[in-house]
Amino acid sequence: MAEKVWFITGTSRGFGREWAVAALDRGDRVAATARDTGSLSDLVERYGDAILPLALDVTDKAAVEQAVRQAQERFGRIDVAINNAGYGHFGFVEEVSEEELRAQLETNLFGAVWVTQAVLPGMRERGSGHIIQVSSIGGISAFPIVGAYHASKWALEGISQSLAQEVAPFGVKVTLIEPGGFATDWAGPSAKRSAELPAYADVRQQVMEQRSQRNAEPGDPAATRGPILELVDAAEPPLRVFFGRSPLGIAKADYAKRIETWEQWQPLSERAQG
Repeated sequence: MAEKVWFITGTSRGFGREWAVAALDRGDRVAATARDTGSLSDLVERYGDAILPLALDVTDKAAVEQAVRQAQERFGRIDVAINNAGYGHFGFVEEVSEEELRAQLETNLFGAVWVTQAVLPGMRERGSGHIIQVSSIGGISAFPIVGAYHASKWALEGISQSLAQEVAPFGVKVTLIEPGGFATDWAGPSAKRSAELPAYADVRQQVMEQRSQRNAEPGDPAATRGPILELVDAAEPPLRVFFGRSPLGIAKADYAKRIETWEQWQPLSERAQG
């Protein structure tokens, strides 16, 4: 397998760090971005020139373009771009402020789009490349108290499905990874929370209890190292792939209910056509 050059956002912890290590361990080269590159010092010490640490806030479009240029100047190309930077926002829709919603979209959606746009010219010119968007089971299904997060991931899903069709003629692949619950700090230190309205106190307690039950057995981020390598090495990678055991069951139940409802209301739908 030929050596690959990766550009990964959000490598200070969680999936981003695990995937950077997976790539570096097998001899690939990685441009690793983080808000604080000090979190990557141990990787630089371990892997030397194979890793390029880059300080980056993905909401800064100009900074994204500069980081991609630096990676291309250092390594000559980018074969795999992984948009992993992001965070979860907790708050009922009525509680989420305009500022909080915009911030969620700026990072989880716009940040991924800026990286995608920056790496595409080089990939198109070479006629190859793989863009991986880290979505979520929350990108195709939805639960209470994380509506802002769902908004960002559903939008990422839509724009990425369009993107996949647009860049396929140039030999560029697109994959949406949709993880279930994993033992990352997504719901911990990295998360943001809205001010709570007292009216939702009882509902909040119920929702959080249900959430704890769903995430009773979180996945191990380190276990995704092998699967991410298999995914980027695939000749025909999927547009969407789940990480973890639980997402498939959630998706089946959700889509079965949707189809049942659509079929039930189809007579009305047909009358609406005129």
